[in-house]
Amino acid sequence: MNSKLNKSDIFLLAVFYAVSVSLNIYDYYARGNVLLEFLVDIPLEVILSLTLVYSFTFWLIPKYIVNQKKYFLFFVYGVAALIFIGAIDYTAGYWTGGNDWNMFSKEIRLVLTSIDHGSELIAFPLGLLLTKKFYEGQALLSKTREQQKENELKLLRSQLDPHFLFNNLNTLDALIDSDSTKAKEYINRLSLIYRYLIQTKDAEVMELSQEISFAENYIFLIKTRFQNDYDFEVIKNTSVAGKFIPTGAIQTLLENVVKHNKTQNNNTINTRITIDENTLTVSNTLSKLASNEESFGTGLENLKIRCQLLSDKEIEIKNSETAFTISIPIIKLISDN
Repeated sequence: MNSKLNKSDIFLLAVFYAVSVSLNIYDYYARGNVLLEFLVDIPLEVILSLTLVYSFTFWLIPKYIVNQKKYFLFFVYGVAALIFIGAIDYTAGYWTGGNDWNMFSKEIRLVLTSIDHGSELIAFPLGLLLTKKFYEGQALLSKTREQQKENELKLLRSQLDPHFLFNNLNTLDALIDSDSTKAKEYINRLSLIYRYLIQTKDAEVMELSQEISFAENYIFLIKTRFQNDYDFEVIKNTSVAGKFIPTGAIQTLLENVVKHNKTQNNNTINTRITIDENTLTVSNTLSKLASNEESFGTGLENLKIRCQLLSDKEIEIKNSETAFTISIPIIKLISDN
């Protein structure tokens, strides 16, 4: 579940609480409640209700249900939150109503009454919010699956593209005559690339270490074909163990560099792949001449959706006059907590 509140979530809650406050004001007026109850009970109920919604949305559900799968702890802390918030609401209402404190609920009765009050405060707004997010998630999943099917066809077409194969065969043909040792290395790298593409075609995520190995082979092809037109550097600021990224993400980012940049005046397109604890960043210098390579224009868009679905985070794109930078989230399948 996406625990972040977007604008539509805030709007939904605002409408709910506006209606709820209006109904409470009418109800209090019809019952002839005193001014103190209007000034204390109604605002306090909104505050306490939002506190419970916030606690469940940003703490209890993400931590104990989504990440850790500790349902018993979720139940214990959830009930404790209902008792604590419900007791505040019940006590405040009892005080503003001018009731006899000798009749105030105690011990087990107080606990049950507090749970009842807490449940009333959270049930409807949290139910609305979770239902909305569930259907938003289903819609996103459906859209992603449709785009994934479309992308699989285009990915296979690009991977088995006759132009791609033709260009590599031309490069290989030139190497056989000029540098047979490098030609053997080129064949080996090309076979590793195709083997990796075939083995991972159905995987949603892959280990970062394997994606980096694939990238090194892919970079070798680019460097051999284009010589000094492109230069690449891989910087590891952290261990790659236990880290994952969407399958083919680095290939998409490297293809983006070559497809959209063509060298001029012997100026090398410098690309840096930086691996940090939570992000992988690809940054390249820009050229003013566009490449003649065909681009379907869907690679980055598909990668955006996949990252959002798999990591609940969005990719960051920075485009200046001299450099183009893309940062994608690194996925950790096992929580650190």
